[in-house]
Amino acid sequence: MLNRVTTPQNLDERFRDAVSALPLPATLRAPGDPVRDGVTLTGDQARELFDAQLTSRHLDLAARWLRSFNEGFHSLGSAGHEGNAAVAAALRGDDPALPHHRSTAFFCVRAARGPAADPSLEEAARDVLRGVVASVRDPGSGGRDFTLGSPALHLIPAVGGPGAHLPRAAGLARVLARAAGTPWPDDAIVVASFGDDGLSGPGATAALHSAGWDERSGVPLPLLLVCEDDTPGGPEPDGWVAASLRARPGLRYSFADGCDPAAVYDAAADAAAFVRAERRPALLHLSTVRLLGGPGEPDTTPGLDRDPLIVTAGLLVAAGLLTPDETISRYDEVGWQVRKAAEEVLGEPKLASLAEVAATLAPRRPLRVAHAVTESATRAAGPGRSGRLRAFGGRLPEDAGPMTLAQTVNATLTDALLADPGLLVLGPGTTRGGRHGVTTGLREHAPDRVLDTLPDTTTILGTALGAGLAGMLPVPELTGQADLDTGIDQLRAEATGMAFLSAGAYRNPLVLRIPAFAQPLAPGGRLANDNTVAALRDVPGLVVAVPAHPVDAAPMLRTCLAAARADGTVCVFLEPVALYPMRDLYQQGDNEWLAPYPAPGTWSEDHVPIGRARTYGLGTAQDLTIVTYGNGVRMSLRVAAQLAAEGYGSRVVDLRWLSPLPAADLVREASATGRVLIVDETRRSGGVGEGVLAALVDGAFVGSVRRVAAADSPVPLGPAAQQVLVGEDAITQGAHTLLAR
Repeated sequence: MLNRVTTPQNLDERFRDAVSALPLPATLRAPGDPVRDGVTLTGDQARELFDAQLTSRHLDLAARWLRSFNEGFHSLGSAGHEGNAAVAAALRGDDPALPHHRSTAFFCVRAARGPAADPSLEEAARDVLRGVVASVRDPGSGGRDFTLGSPALHLIPAVGGPGAHLPRAAGLARVLARAAGTPWPDDAIVVASFGDDGLSGPGATAALHSAGWDERSGVPLPLLLVCEDDTPGGPEPDGWVAASLRARPGLRYSFADGCDPAAVYDAAADAAAFVRAERRPALLHLSTVRLLGGPGEPDTTPGLDRDPLIVTAGLLVAAGLLTPDETISRYDEVGWQVRKAAEEVLGEPKLASLAEVAATLAPRRPLRVAHAVTESATRAAGPGRSGRLRAFGGRLPEDAGPMTLAQTVNATLTDALLADPGLLVLGPGTTRGGRHGVTTGLREHAPDRVLDTLPDTTTILGTALGAGLAGMLPVPELTGQADLDTGIDQLRAEATGMAFLSAGAYRNPLVLRIPAFAQPLAPGGRLANDNTVAALRDVPGLVVAVPAHPVDAAPMLRTCLAAARADGTVCVFLEPVALYPMRDLYQQGDNEWLAPYPAPGTWSEDHVPIGRARTYGLGTAQDLTIVTYGNGVRMSLRVAAQLAAEGYGSRVVDLRWLSPLPAADLVREASATGRVLIVDETRRSGGVGEGVLAALVDGAFVGSVRRVAAADSPVPLGPAAQQVLVGEDAITQGAHTLLAR
């Protein structure tokens, strides 16, 4: 028969009844002895875990009490998962951990053992409750959301959906195994927990797959994954979750009853010792129960007799370390302490303005970024000159003549690898040049910092995010823009969300390079010719850069790298594939789409701040403003040259930055002519053009506006693509329509 708990009161009553009925032991055990035969957990350790479990349980109850009068904004759901306290006890305090949202007991153990001057469970409870009431004093997120993160405790918050943090954990483990100078000891291991609800998600799928791949490939990976399985049906390990986890190749599997702290402690200690010694991944499967739901979840579960608090109490009473009455008294004492802490945090201030809310979202310090560019130029021109000469084969790129867009990006990445020993270039086939050859030769300059990865986008981004946590500057490359369809969660939640939800304590410096936009008549159809950026422009705090001309590629990429390093900025660098090899602009052989690589002495002068556009003037530049980016820049310049021959002067505005849009430059250049033609190679609905129109309205632009955009359709294969994409004929027609007004 299934036991069902519908209220916290039922849970409280069942604990008291069950503990009161525990029999007194015939023999007593010493506090330093194992709490029962066949285990290593001592009585003293069990007492410590019990206090952490009690604190966690009462935090669940206090959260619901606060919610009952609209003072609590997150209902904790750790009841039934308190066995993870034993996982925390089996680890070292300096092992970086990424706990899932039912890990309050884990947090309490870390806090009670933490580096604070006077660590206590009462203070840990106060910190957790600050997150529940959205207090600005919440050390996790500063009142922005409930998280279980703390740099002092080496706890990295899980800020995405179920299992979304696991690719980051795997990425961090890869970096720990190969990089020096991380915030953690050389023999540290990474531990990440997740629930069975996250097992089928893309994050868990990618992390388990890549961990097994690394193990089979001989790549060191000190990673311990802990699955807390609370699926209905009790503790049997032969259900679907167990079968799925056991089948993962390359991962050492072990199982324990997650409600029994002695069994969990031994299993976790054994798994951690294996990972630490072998630098190989392991998976610990714990069967648990869910006694209270989280936000929006029902408070119902089978198996109340497996309540971890009752199990631990039974161990202590059976060992003669506590009597039933003493156990209940301790339960009430901890409950009183937690309720007192809840009352104390009620009056703490909340975030009271948009500026306070967004303060940690995406810091922008343009002067610091410009200074970082200047410093890199100084190093390259001075102490780094001899290294540059060797890296570039005795001929510096600034002396090699005009370059294409692809060549410029390659040279800039080479300079960046030479200048920053923490730069990490990674992606599928990166060591062989990547899909389009842009990373060719980079491995020769930094063999340990140019890595090949699996082609899965979630794994690529997770590896990069883990590297960023370890203090590196990752520059991953995807094979194409369509790859973002499976990786956007890593950008939206895990990347840009980390600084926001950790009050800036953790950052994700990242420059994601993507061969982007469509190529008419190119092979591959819609997947190779994706032309939408709507999902990127919807991510708060994300910087989206689009270099069109080689003259902008190097300074824009250096700006992104400097912003990532200085401010922890998350950047997406969209490189128009069709423009990679382009040499000519108006006619064959004119070489107008080439540019010399800038020498270090000009890097400061050529610096392109985030959110600043470039304007090309043709003719009088007084009749029409064409606003565009990417492939649209070259097409618009060609149309503008035709218009100049007809006597019309145009100014072509290359946005360069799609997020944030260069609104001030845009409104200024639009007002100069009073006529604006928006050339948008993304789709008409949800495309960049909508953002440009909004910027013009917000800037009180008064004049005529017309928009040319791609159709609301995937890009088909072959010549039919020209029916969807923007072309020069459509731009010319739009320009003449405006000029006729």
